[in-house]
Amino acid sequence: ACYDPDPPRAPFGAVPGVIASLDPNLRRTEPMPTSTGLPFEIPGWITPQLVTSALVIFGILHLCLGASAYFILLERKVAAWVQDRIGPNRTGPAGLLQPIADGIKLFFKEDFTPRGVDRWLFILAPGLSVIPAMIGFAVIPWAGTLDLSTVPFAGVLRDTFGITLAGQVKVMGADVNIGIVYLVATASLGVYGVALGGWASNNKYSFLGGLRASAQMISYEIPMGLALLCVILAMGTVRPMEIVTQQLGGQWNIIHLPAVALLFYICMLAEANRAPFDLSEAEQELVGGWHTEYSSMKWALFFLAEYVHVFVGSAFFVVLFLGGWSLNPFGGPDLPAGGGFWLIHLQAGVVIGKAALLVLLTMLIRWTLPRFRFDQLMRLAWEGMIPVALVMLLMVSFFVYLGWQPWLWAGSIAAMAVIVLVHPMMPRQPNPNHKVPLIGSRFSPLPEEQAAGA
Repeated sequence: ACYDPDPPRAPFGAVPGVIASLDPNLRRTEPMPTSTGLPFEIPGWITPQLVTSALVIFGILHLCLGASAYFILLERKVAAWVQDRIGPNRTGPAGLLQPIADGIKLFFKEDFTPRGVDRWLFILAPGLSVIPAMIGFAVIPWAGTLDLSTVPFAGVLRDTFGITLAGQVKVMGADVNIGIVYLVATASLGVYGVALGGWASNNKYSFLGGLRASAQMISYEIPMGLALLCVILAMGTVRPMEIVTQQLGGQWNIIHLPAVALLFYICMLAEANRAPFDLSEAEQELVGGWHTEYSSMKWALFFLAEYVHVFVGSAFFVVLFLGGWSLNPFGGPDLPAGGGFWLIHLQAGVVIGKAALLVLLTMLIRWTLPRFRFDQLMRLAWEGMIPVALVMLLMVSFFVYLGWQPWLWAGSIAAMAVIVLVHPMMPRQPNPNHKVPLIGSRFSPLPEEQAAGA
């Protein structure tokens, strides 16, 4: 076989800032054997960034699946700790095999479909809950930009296949220019699975649970959107990677916008149907709520969606308010925006560690605070969080217009002081839960009884 004197073919991944080419000395007119090169030509659309994004999606997807199983074990352990119990400790060492046993049990349980259900919607509802939760993480930057020349197997690719890796790639699923909007849009789709599950079950408890969940998720999306607008105005971008980069060069957003961070976190709990916002499945009133009629893996998919939603929401909170992989909340020396292979692993560990701590906080809240009544839950959204979010949005807009972004923390304090001062003067509705007197009781005696007592 002879070598082709023509110029070499287009380099692998020939995009700006990313170079990965084949050695021109190995260029042949016929496919090269596998032992000395690639037997096929790499398509131009297969770039290093595409390969990196696919690997990130594959890894994070399986991380979410595995973490959801062990988050259930963690929640049972947290509940036991809060209630002064031991918790699961029989299956495997320290109970670590309990999630595997639970998964096997759910696979072999009877998949029961009640009579009179809308069969197709009944089957579709769990999927409509879990799919939106598992596609939202694609726009989350789990680490900075990776220098491909530091990848450990770069030498193997060069020596075996003649592929030279160089340049930088972003460690995220997709760096789209509507990153935050995409994540909010996918998260809002989860309401369809809950509503359809309640409607298709042909059960009044399930139907009421679905109605509660729909009203709750729609109501709390409004203050969540307003909180996100505050961050977008302050940062001047909707790209999550740029939001993290700006926090690396300054302070975390939770320092400048603490009230906005609290609003977003509360809305995240409500969107995930987590306590104290789990009115849609209140067992005291609705047996199991919208998933009363579900069993086996259909029931498991609903809870898989809940825990994935909590994990992805926590990672989103880390990106927006906790600086991503930043370790210094007040500015100064910090981890860089990009680097080598092992530094990228450290950055990803920081992001996942922060998200895991937020998940732990979510579990502690569940086993600490009592459940709201439904009227309290809706009043908190419409009479509390939405007005507060509007005030914070007005403050951020004013400060950004005047160029006072470094003083947003002072604006947050001033806005909260105004809210505390004005709130007692706001008109209020009469209490719908006042005590109804029972005539003849010792608390509401009859007039003759009062006279006799006098």
